[in-house]
Amino acid sequence: MEMKEALQHYLAGQRKVLLTKLDDLPERELRMPRTPTGTNLLGIVKHCTNVEYGYFGPTFGRALDDTTGLVTDEQWDADPQADWYATADETKDGIVDLYLRIQAFCDETIGALPVDAPGEVPWWGDDAAVTLGQVLVHVIQDLARHAGHADILREGIDESVGFMAPGHNLPEIDFRAYVERLTALAEQF
Repeated sequence: MEMKEALQHYLAGQRKVLLTKLDDLPERELRMPRTPTGTNLLGIVKHCTNVEYGYFGPTFGRALDDTTGLVTDEQWDADPQADWYATADETKDGIVDLYLRIQAFCDETIGALPVDAPGEVPWWGDDAAVTLGQVLVHVIQDLARHAGHADILREGIDESVGFMAPGHNLPEIDFRAYVERLTALAEQF
């Protein structure tokens, strides 16, 4: 497997994991803030949508004809968290559809360029010069981090855990007893 093909494989995997964390949850649960900073499942997907577009679009001189649904500079100026939550006018289906459309756009960028193609990340300042390979690694790392956040948030909602589906890649143990054992251990300190 070539380097670019391997990177595309891992990018696709992180995208899929992230989206599975939305499965079978109502809008309210997807939007509900789950951390003191307001992190929520639907907001994570909206954020990743905007991240991918920025890194695989403008960074390489490409733009989507219809950017409806992406956060604009004016929205970010008015609210620096604008890409971290769904507005009242946005829906899960709309955000997921936009993310899938952005993924296709980004995949076109990746497919059209060699891994050493130069780009420039406007918001990075002096370190703006990059290659497609660097951007692929950066975005995979970012998506993996956010997929991990989503996994923990989902576990807090309905105890659903696993890499691709509930229970996938987990040992078959009594997790309540396991947590009790860890709690007892922690309380010794």
